[in-house]
Amino acid sequence: MTRVWQWNRPVTVREVLEDLQQERSIAYTTVMTVMDNLHQKGWVRREVDGRAYRYTAVSTRAAYAAALMNDAWSKSDNPAAALVAFFGMMSPEQRQSLEDAVRMVRTDNPEEAPGEATEEAPGEAVEEAVQGAPEEPPEGADRDQETGR
Repeated sequence: MTRVWQWNRPVTVREVLEDLQQERSIAYTTVMTVMDNLHQKGWVRREVDGRAYRYTAVSTRAAYAAALMNDAWSKSDNPAAALVAFFGMMSPEQRQSLEDAVRMVRTDNPEEAPGEATEEAPGEAVEEAVQGAPEEPPEGADRDQETGR
């Protein structure tokens, strides 16, 4: 998926293979199987191009990352605490990106004033979450555990 997202255009198995072979030895059939699996799972769509297929990503990498974060957050028994713990793991650059994103959302939704509560006292929920949130992730927690990397 990294190659498909990077190139942001329809790609063939051969193109992906040739790019991957710059890093390691890999068989054409392996790449073909992975691309077919991605198609079967709905991650890419494909169109016939001669005797081959051209594969195109169904969504962006950003949309995929957002869906993963939303899924993980929605499974928390304390969403505010999960967010506080997540924010605590962020680098200064990531925090700046978050601030930029919040500004963009506020610009897109001018009827919601900065700091305006959209739910009942969200500040209190965050205060409680901060008090109960661990300072560091649990031992053995690996940010790439979900992806298996």
